[in-house]
Amino acid sequence: MLFRGRTVAVFVLIAVMGSVLVTLTVADRLLAVPKLRGLAGSTEKATVEGGLGAKEIDKLNAVFRLVEGGFYRELTRDEMIDGAITGIVSALQDPYSVYMDREEARNLSQSIEGSFTGIGAELTVKDGKIVVISAMKDSPAERAGLRAQDVLLTVNGDSLAGLDLATAVSMIRGPKGTKAKLTVQRKGINQPMQLILVRDDIDLETVYAEMLPGNIGKIEIRMFSLNTPDRFREELATLEAQGLQALLIDVRDNPGGVLPAAVSIAQTFIERGKPIVLKEDKTGNRQQTLSKGEAKPYPLGVLINKGSASASEVLAASLKESAGAFLIGETSFGKGTVQISDYEATGDGSLVKMTVAKWLTPSGTWVQDKGIVPDVAVAQPEYFSVARISKTDTLVRDMVDEDVRSMQVMLDALGYIPGRKDGYFSSGTEAAVRAFQTEAGLSATGRVDVKTAEKLEERVGERIMDTANDAQLGEAVKRLKARIAGAAGMAGGRQKPDALPTP
Repeated sequence: MLFRGRTVAVFVLIAVMGSVLVTLTVADRLLAVPKLRGLAGSTEKATVEGGLGAKEIDKLNAVFRLVEGGFYRELTRDEMIDGAITGIVSALQDPYSVYMDREEARNLSQSIEGSFTGIGAELTVKDGKIVVISAMKDSPAERAGLRAQDVLLTVNGDSLAGLDLATAVSMIRGPKGTKAKLTVQRKGINQPMQLILVRDDIDLETVYAEMLPGNIGKIEIRMFSLNTPDRFREELATLEAQGLQALLIDVRDNPGGVLPAAVSIAQTFIERGKPIVLKEDKTGNRQQTLSKGEAKPYPLGVLINKGSASASEVLAASLKESAGAFLIGETSFGKGTVQISDYEATGDGSLVKMTVAKWLTPSGTWVQDKGIVPDVAVAQPEYFSVARISKTDTLVRDMVDEDVRSMQVMLDALGYIPGRKDGYFSSGTEAAVRAFQTEAGLSATGRVDVKTAEKLEERVGERIMDTANDAQLGEAVKRLKARIAGAAGMAGGRQKPDALPTP
């Protein structure tokens, strides 16, 4: 999402350590997995149980002594140990398994509890590239125009190519108020874009609710933290007290979070005994989580898009398959694995986050890399996802540039017809710029300087904030109203049989 908008929430947890909450974190070890063991006291026999044998420890010690005694610069023992553990976890070749030092682990704990510091971006590694999963609403990442599926190429001039996630994240994060200049490759745009983000404190409220016309309640979940189920139930109770007749749950650009939070919310709508999610370990054994709740009497809809990942997909799939909800929007991200975060194994406040299982929908479908296809596919208007104008150069007649294309999309969205949207600054585009500048009270030069670019973005942001322009929301509301009307018609037919035609 380019601007601060209702429809595309973005949560990218760069300040923490990249892909943390987008992974399906399992609190309190919901899966039975062996504890990680330390090296001290290991024996050859220990390798059978998952530890290291004496020969393996001797080999590690030999390398440790070699580096400690001969490397050209000083390294602390903590640096070497952290590096060794990082290497072990990297050998898993799994983008969602990471080792975190004490500071990173502390940040993870804060993020699960609902607050953290950073740019507000969630990352993963795909095919050796650093890829954005989503950007949190009202975050520096969202305000700068970062969006799901963007590939990060450089930060402050340093290449991110081929780096592991932890290294890339350490380069991107930084103190509050400092800047991160990102080079970003976006699908469908030929030239990389330059985005400047100012790092900041991020206080994360996870649940937002409102009553839409027609007594349709809407609850937006921006991520799944430990307190999200309680907040969700509070807001739902308020909407029900106001006469809610249908509910729309919005998990667009929600990267996920802790599994129990998604399960708890799903149980609110799924009849007792019906499946919510399946977990499958490496041996193929499956563990089924069944609902302990009760079904609701009103219709349900769920909004999803390509930034909906992990726990968001668990919730959407379970409500669709076990509660009869319909899904509207775009195919989701496709993150179908489960992680545990083990703070105990290392003993010093650091942790290992490791993938331990697949998760499957109630019907047994694995969504990894495929995502969940909505029942009704609805794309947002083009200007919802247009890149921001970099403002590094004034845009002028006959220029060919991605910034020109962004400007043309914005002008078109505002009703100023640029004649084309291919990045060539034509005479028609110049006329559209002059018309916009005149209406906006700017000097009608036909050139797009910083003031004109900022005013364009401001006006387009206002359109995005207007829910009347949210195509996905509009379609969902229309369908929920139809279901309300259908249910009322059926109830009326049952209550007044004498009103039916007679033979």
